[in-house]
Amino acid sequence: MRVTIASGKGGTGKTTLSVNLAAYLAKHKKDVVLADLDVEEPNSQLFIIGEEKSCTTANKMVPHWDKSECTYCGECADICNFNAIVALSDEIIIYPQLCHSCYACSELCPTNSLPMQSERIGEIKLFESKGFDLIEGRLDLGQEMAVGLIAQTIDFIDKGYEDSLKLFDAPPGTSCPVIEATKKSDLVLLVTEPTPFGLNDLTLAVETMKVLGKKMGVIINRYGIGDDAVEAYCKAEHIPIVAKIKNDKAVAECYARGELVYEQIEHFKASIEQIANFIEDYR
Repeated sequence: MRVTIASGKGGTGKTTLSVNLAAYLAKHKKDVVLADLDVEEPNSQLFIIGEEKSCTTANKMVPHWDKSECTYCGECADICNFNAIVALSDEIIIYPQLCHSCYACSELCPTNSLPMQSERIGEIKLFESKGFDLIEGRLDLGQEMAVGLIAQTIDFIDKGYEDSLKLFDAPPGTSCPVIEATKKSDLVLLVTEPTPFGLNDLTLAVETMKVLGKKMGVIINRYGIGDDAVEAYCKAEHIPIVAKIKNDKAVAECYARGELVYEQIEHFKASIEQIANFIEDYR
């Protein structure tokens, strides 16, 4: 089973929830693996005492210009929907950062002048912790295409953890990386805050998941700081509220020290138990 923990905005507590939930499930003898799919800025590893066991290079395929047979017809630039190719009268310029590895330019070039070659975009690391493994995708500095690395990280998990409960710590927002992190998931848990900003971004996330046809649950973090508009919205949309995590300065202090919160704060542990039970009942 795949469970993605997502949000419409950053800073709602996705990573805090993901790490604590994985550790709780592992402690209660559940076969679980945690994946940090926020590949542009992964930080789950900061909260887990684990040993790095492997590091795999992640690559993507991009076209390379072979000018020996090129007729400068410009078809490659016309075909590319991502503006990754510029055709000049005497040169073909390729921007690898914009390439989506769709192979269209290479396959449709009449002179086969754009063979695809592998280029590094990042790495996938495996950390072994107490009771569960953490898989981290990390995009290289300067790389712009997170989607490819997210897909490769998920493939890495699917091949090595076929029978495990898979928890995906997704990137924030509702753009392409989030789509990639959630599109094959069985359940999406959306973390939000009881504020106007939280409601606005939750609405965007819910509409996105509806398009993908995903089953959803909402977790309200920092409960007590705002109003009940998020609860009213969830009721109107028939989306279950899985847990309400109280606003507590002590939680932030644990987070700042890089510690697991559920081991120290009882009400936070109770919320984690609620989420774990919701997932178990869903299974």
